[in-house]
Parts: sequence; C-alpha cells; structure tokens
Amino acid sequence: MFQGFSQQTNDFLWGIRFNNERSWFEAHKQEYLDYVQSPLRQLAQEVYARFSAAHEELPLMVRVSRIYRDARRLYGRGPYKSHLWFSLRMSGENWAEQPVFWFEIYPAGYAYGLGIYEARPALMAKFRKAMDEHPEDMLPLANAFQRQTRFRLGAEEYKRPKGTAQPPLDQWYNRKSLDLTCDREIDDLLYSRALVDELLQAYEALMPYYRYFSKICSQGE
Repeated sequence: MFQGFSQQTNDFLWGIRFNNERSWFEAHKQEYLDYVQSPLRQLAQEVYARFSAAHEELPLMVRVSRIYRDARRLYGRGPYKSHLWFSLRMSGENWAEQPVFWFEIYPAGYAYGLGIYEARPALMAKFRKAMDEHPEDMLPLANAFQRQTRFRLGAEEYKRPKGTAQPPLDQWYNRKSLDLTCDREIDDLLYSRALVDELLQAYEALMPYYRYFSKICSQGE
C-alpha cells in the first residue's frame, strides 16, 4: 500500500541527475529500489485498481517507467532517467496516439494530468475540424477549463497559426498536442498517502476531456 514518497526519493533523483553514471547508481541502487521504484509502483497499482474499478468500460492498463534510458537514444545524456512516471492507457500498438492519464516525479517536483504522447498533425487537424464543424461539443469543456485553476494547457502552439476560433476555443485551436497538466513543487501531499485520492480526483475531473479526445482519435478509423 502506498504511504507516500519521502525526502530520500528527491535526494536520489537529484543525485542521479548530477551523477548520471553506472558507478554512482550501483552504489545507491538500494536507495532507488526502496525510495523511488517501490513507492512509485505502489502508487501506480493502487490508483490503477481504484480508477479502473470505477470505469470498467475503459480497457485501461498501467505502465511504470524504468530508470534505464534506451541505449539507442542516449544522445550524449547519461544512462539513467532523473524523472520517472506511470501512465494509465489503452493497450495496443497505437496507445501513444490515444489520451493517457499520467503521473511524473522529478527532482524539483511532480506533475500529473492527461495528454497524448504522439499527437500527429493529422490528429490535430481532426481536432480543429471538430471545433469548426461542431463547436458546441467543445465549448462546455473549454469554458469549464477556463474557470478551473488546477490544470494548464501544456502543449506548445504552432508558430504559424493554423486558423482562428471563437473564444474560449481559441486557446485550444493552434496547439501542437493535447496536454492538460497540473504542476506541483515538493509539498506535504507528495509525502502523504493522500496523493492517491488527489490523483483519482484529478483524473475524474479530466474524464470529460478524455472522452472527447478519445472520440476525436477514433474518427476515421
């Protein structure tokens, strides 16, 4: 059962960021297992179990990241990650093109939300088309998002706009991806079991966006 992360979690993540080499990791591997890997997996499994039980209609699966980078994609970086995450996502080869609930922890803080890892231009074109042809479907979501303060639109915008839309759809129209993020600095919640309930409440709040994004992704299949 998840009981919270700890100061040792952040100490290890800072350590691997500044000492990203095998000898340092091997000397501190037990700290990684005890204070990072174990609580992250506990958090992921508990959130997944409770969320999937509440939404049996969604064939979700849980995935927890590994600390080891893909050796084929180091690009001058060290062999280890200093930020780790879990995701609740659809199964199948095209999961990265579908909306995903996620949580991430890194040295200076943590974040969680809903996004699409690989929102290709064709998908975003479908999103803009849907807002053009049926703005009434997206308007309630855009209005609700504008009123809340927990999440931000994290996706980058095109330097050359793809078009225009009426407010508040204009904030969504020229995004390169779909990414709703809550950023938090290190706080007592991270070190508490209450983080489970916080994530469950956040994901429930994002469910209307999940359903809408899923509908867009499935169009034309």
